[in-house]
Amino acid sequence: MRETKSILGCFVSSFRKDGSGPLFTSYVWGENSISERLSVLMNETYGNDMELILLQFYVNPIPYLRQQLKEIEGYRKKEKSIGIPIIVNDENFFSKSEAERFEFLKQSILQKLDLLAEVVKKKKLDTNIQSLKEDVERVLSA
Repeated sequence: MRETKSILGCFVSSFRKDGSGPLFTSYVWGENSISERLSVLMNETYGNDMELILLQFYVNPIPYLRQQLKEIEGYRKKEKSIGIPIIVNDENFFSKSEAERFEFLKQSILQKLDLLAEVVKKKKLDTNIQSLKEDVERVLSA
């Protein structure tokens, strides 16, 4: 029997030592953070083909890394997972108010779920992305 856990996980990569990494991680793993809110969305609720959607936040990535990032990674059938890169920088996050930062995170995740819907359709996976998207919208708007 497979282990039930949150379908959405978070990863943060930060190369700069200017304090932007720790500031951003507080939005991901701090009190009332997005990972805390998303943790209630269990993988078994949305189907059997996807156990983990890893939100990969790249904070101010170096230009070379930024060029190498895809809009969405390939589906890993053996792991039943997929990685979704999201670039976080001064323009879209650090120059914004706290409310605008949470809105950016929410909208970025929802837009990436639209891309994931295309992968699910192409790979003929049973993951109910529409239901997941509605639930993400609900928990991140609360």
